Amino acid sequence: MKKSDLTIEAMYDLEHTEAKEAFAGCTYPWEVLPRIHDFIAAYGPTLPKDEYDEVKPHVWVHKTAHVFESAYLAEYIIIGPETEIRHCAFLRGNIIAGKNCVLGNSCEFKNVIIFDNVQTPHYNYVGDSILGYKSHMGAASLTSNVKSDKKPVVVHAEDGDIETGLKKFGAMLSDHVEVGCGSVLNPGTVIGRNTNVYPLSPVRGCVDADSIYKSRNEVVRKS
Repeated sequence: MKKSDLTIEAMYDLEHTEAKEAFAGCTYPWEVLPRIHDFIAAYGPTLPKDEYDEVKPHVWVHKTAHVFESAYLAEYIIIGPETEIRHCAFLRGNIIAGKNCVLGNSCEFKNVIIFDNVQTPHYNYVGDSILGYKSHMGAASLTSNVKSDKKPVVVHAEDGDIETGLKKFGAMLSDHVEVGCGSVLNPGTVIGRNTNVYPLSPVRGCVDADSIYKSRNEVVRKS
């Protein structure tokens, strides 16, 4: 992927997220990660009270959403219409979940934007990441958000590196990305639109749109 393929415009349809305004003025999607907390703090109180309940301080849940009693919700969270937060989900804060999403049983989320119609149903960890419209993470697939050497994450585009300045940066999934079961998305992973990742894949770096990721050395274009 070239730098032009990594822009917000190239990766996401912003009509499918309540966080659209948080992306304003940014070029690359990971630039939004440090803004999530302040955006929720400002935007949450403006949500229509006939549609959203503030179920605890700084947590807004749409009246049509279903949050199971065993789920844990910290602070600075927005949960959209018809979204399910299933048994024992652990929402650690700074989370915007769109409409018709599934945040599944025993999954953990932290500092994320989840676009509409995203599925993270089973045993997933999603931290410091953005999941695009209709993306799906298979069972036990994870975003790893800190490098082992604890250094800031660098995104390696075809036409040069991009210094993010972020020590915590999981994965950027574009719209319509399918991640197979048991895969690990290493820090700074960026996956283009309509791409499929095989199960049990360790994914690192940037993966082109409209691709099938079989292994690091075998990425094929969809026909």
